[in-house]
Amino acid sequence: MAVIASFTPSAPSPSSSNPNLFSPRKPSFSFLKFHTSHSNYSTKCFIKANIPMPQHPKPFTLRCASTAPSSPSTATSTTFHGVCYVVGDNIDTDQIIPAEHLTLVPSKPDEYQKLGSFALCGLPAAKYPIPFVEPNEFKTKFSIIIAGDNFGCGSSREHAPVALGAAGVAAVVAESYARIFFRNSVATGEVYPLESEVRVCEECKTGDVVTIELGESRLINHTTGKEYKLKPIGDAGPVIEAGGIFAYARKMGMIPSQSP
Repeated sequence: MAVIASFTPSAPSPSSSNPNLFSPRKPSFSFLKFHTSHSNYSTKCFIKANIPMPQHPKPFTLRCASTAPSSPSTATSTTFHGVCYVVGDNIDTDQIIPAEHLTLVPSKPDEYQKLGSFALCGLPAAKYPIPFVEPNEFKTKFSIIIAGDNFGCGSSREHAPVALGAAGVAAVVAESYARIFFRNSVATGEVYPLESEVRVCEECKTGDVVTIELGESRLINHTTGKEYKLKPIGDAGPVIEAGGIFAYARKMGMIPSQSP
């Protein structure tokens, strides 16, 4: 696997007194660009981060090339087991986490917990009568979501995968994803966005007991006795396993570790 991370500092802003001059203030943030690949998705993640930068910073690139370890990694041996929740095509981010809940800040533990309680609350009750998260609960009993085509379409809110992760979802298995949702899932490390090779959503029902074997790239429905091949997660797997792109970058020595 080859991973490239680069930092591009924010440009200084024009001076209010003279628009042709730039303010000497120190930039307070940069953009971390992270490239991963996975089957149909070869994406670059751009994350705004509060990373202190020099007074006159210049963009720079850190390259980290790694090969598969000699012993199986944690990601390749990961197994998810639980009850699944099945949805259809074109589940958008407003159904995953409605806009009125975007004021919640995921970095605050209590608000992160609240995000979980609102996961998938935007689904139409007439079509999905079983609530994904029961009233007055923060966690769902459905640790795996099975979906159809274009899961996570709509606005580019990173709260969508965060809300699912906060609710206790380990993985989503969909026929395909909106690129931005897939990217945000990898960037945040909240859920594994796995792709199925067939429309599993038409063969599984909410409440079925399933197992995902990440290393084998397969889903087993213990309720029906059927097995389904999944597309390998690829280079995105280790990033999600680490807890997102910043955690992975720290793990690989691309950026300094956080102070205790």
